[in-house]
Amino acid sequence: MVGDGSAHAARAPRRHVQRPRGDRGPAAYAGPVTKDDEPAAARATPHPELQPLSVDSVRIVVGGTALFAVALVVTLAVPALHSGDRDWWPWACVSGLTLGLIGLAYILRGRGNAAGARRRR
Repeated sequence: MVGDGSAHAARAPRRHVQRPRGDRGPAAYAGPVTKDDEPAAARATPHPELQPLSVDSVRIVVGGTALFAVALVVTLAVPALHSGDRDWWPWACVSGLTLGLIGLAYILRGRGNAAGARRRR
């Protein structure tokens, strides 16, 4: 079974026996959970297929990048936030700002996987 990709799909979730309130020991293993363990109402109710949300990716990336820019200004303005053990904080903001700009350029380019990233309402 190793290497065939089915190791995770074949494993059933574990079921634990409910313990008395005062017992702090490990829960007893009662075997894998099966379809027979579900209530009849849960098996009979069909679930509607979920649809992906329509989001404006450009707005999300611009918002996150702006937050990193504000965080950079704050960390540079307050000396306690960029000295001593916190000397790496401005660089974290710079990297977030840089990656945000790269992501924005990727989305605005609109090719490949980013082709559907721009949603118009």
